Amino acid sequence: MLVQLTIRDIVLIERLDLAFNDGLSVLTGETGAGKSILLDAMSLSLGARGDGGLVRNGCDQGQVAATFDLAASHPVQAVLEKHGIAPEAFLILKRIQSADGRSKAFVNDQPVSVSLMREIGRRLVELHGQHDERALLQTSVHRDLLDAFGGHQGLVERVGAAWRDWQEKRKEVAAFAETVENARRESDYLHNAVDELTALAPQPGEEGELAARRQAMMKAEAVAADLNEAAETLSGDASPIPVLMALAKRLERKAREVPDTLETAVTQLDQGLDAIYRAQQTIEAALSAADFDPRELEQAEERLFSLRAASRKYGVAVENLPELAVKLADDLEALVSGEDRLQALKRELEALEKDYHGLADRLSGERSSAASALAEMVMRELPPLKLEAARFMVRQEADKANAGAAGIDSIEFWVQTNPGTKPGPMIKVASGGELSRFLLALKVALADKGSAPTLVFDEIDTGIGGAVADAIGRRLRRLAEKVQVLSVTHAPQVAARATSHFVITKQQLEATGQERTETQVAAISQSDRREEIARMLAGAQITDEARAAAQQLMDHSAA
Repeated sequence: MLVQLTIRDIVLIERLDLAFNDGLSVLTGETGAGKSILLDAMSLSLGARGDGGLVRNGCDQGQVAATFDLAASHPVQAVLEKHGIAPEAFLILKRIQSADGRSKAFVNDQPVSVSLMREIGRRLVELHGQHDERALLQTSVHRDLLDAFGGHQGLVERVGAAWRDWQEKRKEVAAFAETVENARRESDYLHNAVDELTALAPQPGEEGELAARRQAMMKAEAVAADLNEAAETLSGDASPIPVLMALAKRLERKAREVPDTLETAVTQLDQGLDAIYRAQQTIEAALSAADFDPRELEQAEERLFSLRAASRKYGVAVENLPELAVKLADDLEALVSGEDRLQALKRELEALEKDYHGLADRLSGERSSAASALAEMVMRELPPLKLEAARFMVRQEADKANAGAAGIDSIEFWVQTNPGTKPGPMIKVASGGELSRFLLALKVALADKGSAPTLVFDEIDTGIGGAVADAIGRRLRRLAEKVQVLSVTHAPQVAARATSHFVITKQQLEATGQERTETQVAAISQSDRREEIARMLAGAQITDEARAAAQQLMDHSAA
């Protein structure tokens, strides 16, 4: 609930600190005292549109802070967690309004957008008045209010889950059907492509390996001729080795006959022969290393040509051919087995659709029962509110064409203000005063179901008095047993039923030699309450009779 409202430099309010309790709090005061200023300031803290004109004359900025005490289970806690705002003992919404029109919003001293402040504010406070659009219970929330009244939340969640499952399966079926249809249109292409790529059997990294092997074989081919010629020269029929060996042997025999003359030449010939033998072995080893099958080179070149031709044909890099082969094979498989799979998916879709509509129809039936019960409860509240000739209706339209996560129903609150007149949406048919009383009756029927923890009623008793005003006071007091209620009122019958009473006054003050006007708000005691209620009864001249009547109202309200 709202526990404190702090206002600084807003219109005629210089400094104001108000503490609120649970129950029914009323704010009274003479016309023009500044009640609307107080509500405008409160609205600013709840995310209403800012206006530089709200800043007190002569000030650069104004400020409003609303402090709330909330249960840990209140839905606002989830909103705070979603936006990374740490929970604290109290929730404080603060708005700083500059005279130049700019404003800043804070939640627990953390800067936030005004839209987030508005989202939080509407979950904390409902403002109801003759001209306050937020109090008109827009059609978009009527269904939620009816579900809260009927206790349908669990079934609504099941309907929402069934809807999401159904829609996800619809997307899956649509996507698979498209795949099958695409495959069907490309049937011939797929068969030919899969056959070709299966026969080709491209392997990851194959192009690089083939290119490297081909390059090596081409280099070997280039030196093979020279190596063969060298080997033939050293080892063939024209090899000089036999001639040199024979010469070396003759010289060796002659050297024994002529000592100290040919030994050096023999040694040199032997060394030369050893070098030729080693060169012969080296060349033979090079020939062995460079040996390749020309057919292998031809095969490698043909394989590279085939891979690169497929690459050009299918518009992918050679390295991506294996992946393409798998994809095309999958597409072909989807074509072959796709019809059976598609039919199975469609059967699953039909089952999910049936489940959804079964739950949605059940929810629609429960809503119908709840709608009758809610209309009956509201109707019981209307006669004492001087709406005895009026009718309240919950208009329900169930249409499977409008199926959604919340079911198949559209819900709207309708009224008929007088017999013979055409019923219609409450927001359009009821006048300002009637609308306020319809909303009060609706709120009493709903009690704390689907309601913000704090309700503010702005002069909903305007233009009425006597028994009707007393009926409004009774209902506000009953409503305050479930939620916190603040009411700006001119009716003494309403004020007499308050648990807390605040008086709004406008004071003429003098500062630095100049007069200025200031709005002040103060909680009053029980004895002062009698005086204020007497003023509301009698006007400016308070009589003893008015005081006695005021006391009687207070005693009657307390009974």
